[in-house]
Amino acid sequence: MMSLRVVVVLAAWLLAAPTARAGGYGHVEFANSGAPTAQADFLAGLALLHDFEYDTAAAAFRRAELADPDFAMAYWGEAMTFNHAVWMKQDLRSARAALQRLAPSPAARRAKARTDREKAYLDAVEVLYGDGSKEDRDLRYEAVMASLHARYPDDVDGTAFYALSILGTAHTGRDVATYMRAAALLEDAWIAHHEHPGLLHYLIHCYDDPVHAPLGLRAARLYARIAPDAGHAQHMTSHIFLALGMWQETVDANVAGIAASNRARDVADKGPLSCGHYPSWLEYAYLQLGNVASAKRTLASCHDAVEAARHAESPARSMDPDDSNMGSFASMRLRYLLETGEWSGDVADWPVPTEAGPGARLDFALARALGEISLGHDAAARNALVELESAARAAVDLETARGDSDPTHRVRPDILLMEVRALASERANDLSAAETLLHKAVALEATLPVAFGPPKIDQPTRELLGAFLLRHGRPSEAKVEFEKALATAPGRRLAIRGLAAATTDLEKGPAH
Repeated sequence: MMSLRVVVVLAAWLLAAPTARAGGYGHVEFANSGAPTAQADFLAGLALLHDFEYDTAAAAFRRAELADPDFAMAYWGEAMTFNHAVWMKQDLRSARAALQRLAPSPAARRAKARTDREKAYLDAVEVLYGDGSKEDRDLRYEAVMASLHARYPDDVDGTAFYALSILGTAHTGRDVATYMRAAALLEDAWIAHHEHPGLLHYLIHCYDDPVHAPLGLRAARLYARIAPDAGHAQHMTSHIFLALGMWQETVDANVAGIAASNRARDVADKGPLSCGHYPSWLEYAYLQLGNVASAKRTLASCHDAVEAARHAESPARSMDPDDSNMGSFASMRLRYLLETGEWSGDVADWPVPTEAGPGARLDFALARALGEISLGHDAAARNALVELESAARAAVDLETARGDSDPTHRVRPDILLMEVRALASERANDLSAAETLLHKAVALEATLPVAFGPPKIDQPTRELLGAFLLRHGRPSEAKVEFEKALATAPGRRLAIRGLAAATTDLEKGPAH
């Protein structure tokens, strides 16, 4: 028979809240029933999970599983690494496989959870990866996490994951009510947990638009300090900086993010990070600063990576440029050409890979069409427009088949076509048709969810309309368009330059 002393000690062990800074990934505490030998890896995995360092988090949770094969929360943690709520992505098969290794059924898995609180977490993840469509499961998961939060209001991780589950229901894109509901939970929890990585991270996601970004400055600066080894944490701060047009801070954050990622990649015997999310944001910030040389070096590094592996990488079946090196390169090249106007320079002359996926193909075709129009190559521009139309149809067909609730990637090709056709009409001196197309493009872009980060429409339509109006002696109207463009994309260099030119023309008066 177990002695009273052993029972008391065991109860204390089950309910204790192990604590760890988890290296440079943030400070976490989580009462759990795992063996002492599993604690360090479990807590590291938890901090990494909050930092969206998903692969490294999964590896840490698997080490905790090895240390304590019946530790239900370690399998819960690994399964959670396959749900990327704010990106609306989920690897359902891998998540279910992780849970299957704990036990073959939800009931058997629940039986292995040693406390009621752990059972509540297991119940929630079973809903997240249970039956039904992803959208339905996301909504039911949020409801279960709301119940967990109500039952354990002092559980900071329960609060953080509940807030994240709320963000995961914004299937049609960012909406203020949903994001502010999550922010309210996180702000309240932060009062007692200043160094919790999840609270700070998810607050940044709540606030990373031009209207709310000032509210996220505190979280951004704190998050960078508490999680210096998390590449995503360092980059994440730039979501706030970019939304406010703080370009040098955006550069610094992404330089730090790339450096942290490269330290981890070096340990894993991987090459340096040259393409993808962080380099793309870095190039964009350099361009907004007018630091063309640094932007070109960043782009060239991605170009070299693509050339080194172009026959080994399968074309991405995604419109998200961050999903492949080729997609990232096509997006970064397009942005460089648009911002610099170097349509006849060496970047424009780099051979376009023929094995590009639909997203990269669209961006390559757009760059070619804009370049030919800008250079006055009328016949080549007509051919380029035909190529762009084909790429746009393929992109729309792909996105329609995917059925994504967020319309951005499905609508973007139509907006790009309107922009190019407008510029072609202007080139043909059909100004009425050009202006009509630009106004249609503005109206269509206005239907899209607010984007975080560099604009999804690479040259925002109001900016393009403002430039058109300015070229044709209508500075007053142009000024209005540039001001509206800057309200949704603060600090953009081309919009600022256009606004200054329109203001100067107005000051010179009609005689000018």
